[in-house]
Amino acid sequence: MTKTLTSRRVDAESALLDAAERLLVTVGHAGLTTRKVAEEAGVNHGLVHYYFGSMHQLLAQVLERFTTQLIARQRAMYAEDRPFVEKWRTAMRYLDDDRRYQKVWFELQALAWNRPELRESVVRAQEAWYDVLREAFERGRAEYEVDVPTDVLAALVVTFNEGIILERLSGGDGRHGALLDWIDGWLERSR
Repeated sequence: MTKTLTSRRVDAESALLDAAERLLVTVGHAGLTTRKVAEEAGVNHGLVHYYFGSMHQLLAQVLERFTTQLIARQRAMYAEDRPFVEKWRTAMRYLDDDRRYQKVWFELQALAWNRPELRESVVRAQEAWYDVLREAFERGRAEYEVDVPTDVLAALVVTFNEGIILERLSGGDGRHGALLDWIDGWLERSR
């Protein structure tokens, strides 16, 4: 009996996380309600608060789960034994592939500006991304003999990646292409 209850709880929690993620992408945080998330998940709306405590805790777990998955992928990719330029190109392709995450990330970042209870989760996710880039760029700096501090490189890349993402989410046409092409060319020439 306990295993069945535990299994149902895990299934319901997972369904709620999946539903919240989908709705963040399609309607944004302003369109989310406990009832909408529960309806999308196919469960009773009382389970949102029962399992997560609050809608903000549910959203924090959406961000944590999604970030954990992508960070593991990034770390594995940067750990591969291949030239940094190839890793860079893969990371930039991921930037194109991960549009769902980007929407979730920016929706929750904006929500956290006015919700201190969510801000900690956003800061943790942000630090996790910086950690990945610092590790990757430390190796890249050595390979390319770049005399720029690793923290500066990580901050620069996070900043322009967020600029690319924000432009795309706002309907822009991708004017960052020239910057990415220049960086790719520089990496190729400097090998």
